[in-house]
Amino acid sequence: MAGKIRVGVLFGGRSAEHEVSVISARSVLAAMDRDKYEPIMVGISKDGHWWTSTDAQQVVTAREVRADGALPVALEYMGTRQLVAADIDQWALDVVFPILHGPYGEDGVVQGLLELADVPYVGAGVLGSAVGMDKEMMKRAFAAEGLPQLEYAVVRRSRWRSESELVLDELCARFAWPLFVKPANLGSSVGVSRVADRSQLRAGIEDAAQFDYKIVIEEAALECREVEVAILGNENPRASVVGEIEPGNAFYDYGAKYVDDNSALHIPARIAPELADRVRDMGLRAFRAVESCGLSRVDFFAGMDDDRIYINEINTMPGFTPVSMYPKLWEASGVSYGALIDRLIELAIERYEDKKQTRTSL
Repeated sequence: MAGKIRVGVLFGGRSAEHEVSVISARSVLAAMDRDKYEPIMVGISKDGHWWTSTDAQQVVTAREVRADGALPVALEYMGTRQLVAADIDQWALDVVFPILHGPYGEDGVVQGLLELADVPYVGAGVLGSAVGMDKEMMKRAFAAEGLPQLEYAVVRRSRWRSESELVLDELCARFAWPLFVKPANLGSSVGVSRVADRSQLRAGIEDAAQFDYKIVIEEAALECREVEVAILGNENPRASVVGEIEPGNAFYDYGAKYVDDNSALHIPARIAPELADRVRDMGLRAFRAVESCGLSRVDFFAGMDDDRIYINEINTMPGFTPVSMYPKLWEASGVSYGALIDRLIELAIERYEDKKQTRTSL
């Protein structure tokens, strides 16, 4: 491309991970090479309004995350790679970096909009984003790939509301304590609980049901380390070194990730080289199983004193905050933050050019 590449940095969103997205966008904005890129900040408020680029810039550069006060605009798309907001701003973009976490951003919804607008974008497409976001469908894809997982169950909120006692009876009969309860479509450990008895299970399901209509209940990985691998690429991805999280709280919850600063990161992970190689291989298999592309972080449990490995989940748009594992793993693998952004934008454009070879008419 001649001249600077215009990158739409899309952030915020209608998600409980809104604040994490804003912090990630700040980090990406600070690391962008301004000789190569012209960043256009595109914000989405918690209630789904899109912000003008001027307001979005103010939000992402403010010292505190603004919950409101930005000017909402109506979004349309008009022509190839042009997003028009109420005749106030026009963004003719070369590529979009959708740094959106959770529902209405990481789940294929925004990816579908960008596909319709014919704009290249970083990360997984509609299918990979949707499957990677929904923990039930993700686990089904992992099972089809033959990746080892812990036992789990899925409860619909409608059934929980109508027959909670029967649901509790079934879960208590099936599983041993402790268990984890999670919303099926959310990240950053929002709405996640570790429960050790029936009353805690009830409270955990009630909490998770605030954030999603599907609730996942799964076995705890006892005597295991939490390890992660970063994946980068499209059809021929590569895996980073393996990292380990040593939670400062009872588990790696939202507070441990972003608030308390009491967890330790070990890069490389404190596991045997052979086990690390298995994690890297399984991470690549998981990446392909959900049809991801561009980037993902894949999380595992690895046995403390044995060779057990269980896949936990894939995150198709991992955090880019200063403490996030994804950029740290690539930095430890020889790819700096700035070079990582370069490569992700290259991969987005490469995938876009490849898709243009597909016929859309007879």
